[in-house]
Amino acid sequence: MSSGPALEDLPFDELRERAFHVAERHLDIGFFTDLYAHMPGMVAIEGEGGDLGSTGGTILESIRAFKEMFGDGSDLPEDTQALLRARFATYLREHGQS
Repeated sequence: MSSGPALEDLPFDELRERAFHVAERHLDIGFFTDLYAHMPGMVAIEGEGGDLGSTGGTILESIRAFKEMFGDGSDLPEDTQALLRARFATYLREHGQS
């Protein structure tokens, strides 16, 4: 059992970086596209014929672009931060991180 804080209690940026590190190490583009699909405005874009699958470049370039898009999270709405925080924590647990 871990003696540190629960994943959900970590600062948003630390939790994000830990999840991104694991996903990048596994070249898990699916993790990033899942997050991207839940960002504010993406539902509206998809509803207007947008295509999340049209991202060009290599997997590593795509991962870097996703990481830049998320920034430190400070400009995200509180409900979006909460959704992402839960997703990051779940992802880390799925990959044996705590």
